[in-house]
Amino acid sequence: MCGIVGYVGMRNAPDVLLEGLKRLEYRGYDSAGLAVKSDGRLEVIKEVGKVADLARLVEERQLEGCQGIGHTRWATHGGVSVDNAHPHCDDCGNFVLVHNGIIENYLDLREELEAAGVTFTSETDTEVIVQLLARLYQKDMLDALVKLTEKLRGSYALAIMNREIDGTFYCLRKGSPLILGIGDGEGFCASDVPALLPYTRQVVYLEEGEIAAVSRDGIQVWASDGQRVEKSISTIDWEVSMTEKAAYPHYMLKEIHEQGAVLRTTLKGRVENGKVDLSPELAWDKKLVESWRKLHIVACGTSYYAALVAERVLEKWTDLEVKVDIASEYRYRHLRADTETLAVFVSQSGETADTLAACRLARSQGAHCLAVTNVRGSTLAREVHDVLLLKAGPEIGVAATKTFMGQIAALYLFALYLGRMRETLSAAEGNRLLEEMLRLPYKVEVTLEREDSVRALAEKYADRKDFLFLGRGMSFPVALEGALKLKEISYVHAEAYAAGEMKHGPIALLEAAVPVMVIIPRDGLYEKTLSNIQEAKARKAPILAVATDGDELISRHANDVLRVPWTDEEMTPFLTVVPLQLFAYHMARLRECEIDQPRNLAKSVTVE
Repeated sequence: MCGIVGYVGMRNAPDVLLEGLKRLEYRGYDSAGLAVKSDGRLEVIKEVGKVADLARLVEERQLEGCQGIGHTRWATHGGVSVDNAHPHCDDCGNFVLVHNGIIENYLDLREELEAAGVTFTSETDTEVIVQLLARLYQKDMLDALVKLTEKLRGSYALAIMNREIDGTFYCLRKGSPLILGIGDGEGFCASDVPALLPYTRQVVYLEEGEIAAVSRDGIQVWASDGQRVEKSISTIDWEVSMTEKAAYPHYMLKEIHEQGAVLRTTLKGRVENGKVDLSPELAWDKKLVESWRKLHIVACGTSYYAALVAERVLEKWTDLEVKVDIASEYRYRHLRADTETLAVFVSQSGETADTLAACRLARSQGAHCLAVTNVRGSTLAREVHDVLLLKAGPEIGVAATKTFMGQIAALYLFALYLGRMRETLSAAEGNRLLEEMLRLPYKVEVTLEREDSVRALAEKYADRKDFLFLGRGMSFPVALEGALKLKEISYVHAEAYAAGEMKHGPIALLEAAVPVMVIIPRDGLYEKTLSNIQEAKARKAPILAVATDGDELISRHANDVLRVPWTDEEMTPFLTVVPLQLFAYHMARLRECEIDQPRNLAKSVTVE
């Protein structure tokens, strides 16, 4: 949510800032702006709309300079307007800054500043920060920033320029992500790695409360009390090409089609002599593993649905008491997470605010914490005991697809590993399941080759306003994810229920205008799900089924069928989710929706 880019060096700063902002568009935004230091002045340009709209204004103004900061805003405090867009300046034009986060005490601070004679031009909490900074500054920038952190309550990532200081911009971080980049005679900051990839792979991760000065000569970092901090430099292993669309019309479609490769990458290096070996990543001994009695899995959104899939196999393959919860609920419940608890936190970005808060709570109570994330240097990855990486590569489309695939793959490997270490899963059964996992990349690609049939189905139902998704057992979380995808990018109302719950309310909605998408692979609950289809058909609802190859019976009961290859019951989510992703994509395209950047959504929810 919101995107920040900062640059100082020898390049034309507006070019770098605009390119960086384009690469952060997936974070969700409604306005954009930048500030450049040029001939001793701070020049600000901002606009409601897309980065492309801002780029036209920059070109018209012929703005140039070698130092600047940029921002894409997702409105929180104040409506969508040019006045509320970032960057914001103080009333004397000495400071300019951009902000990601929420200042919880901004109203109190604003009242104090207004009482001192300050006039505000926006409704934002961000303008309060810059006006306050201007009053705290007494020719010592570090001292002013330390005092600023003492005054602010809430979350923030800040990039700041001072008109008096050439060749340096400043960064502060608390609760919202901010990464520093180091180039040859140039420095950067950004909310996320893709903005930096065209220029550098050498990065420094700011920790909670840290303050940084970024210049052509390098980076200096201080703790919130002004004490100098030595930082290590990390190298990003992503390539620039990973963030390009290639020949695909949308990032989402490209990422759906990368899922076979994601499975191969996730499995690579983690299978040794026919069994799962995570020991290079998880340095657990048998005594530690056997000390756990409870397993908590905590996540948000699509990651939560991946956790629900994993819950079902962990219950089968281990003897742990498994509980899955939404992070925004978990953090406020009176749950016992103690030294007998393994707490797993699933987050694509590793920056989700509620997941981070839940992790900090569990760790404070003594739980052993594991992160399952796609970003090696993320805040979540740095705050847990252990990390299991997805290895999915950057995901640019706001609606998660390949990271869902990577999450369930990583969680399945984790479940197999845990089951063998606790001796609750036999070697023979573990080997059999792993052999089928190794075949899944090919089966996913076979499913993707059937995209034309999914497109045809979307054409048939593109005008529908409501959908009901149903599934049982392993297929219930898949139904939830399928409904979420349809809502996210096509703006079609879709609800998902466990199929057995249909008679407890949802059946009242069924009629000829409401299609029912049923996930019904050939599994142990097949006949029960078939009974639910009959109930829906009796209410004249069109039945769309995602079913297994060779299942002829379903053709007699469903109006339309999307096929997936056969696999073991436990592995069906890897295949059945793919047609649902494609269906949501083609529905959105036919309805002319903004697929990669759907309205009101952000890729990473970094505020509560």
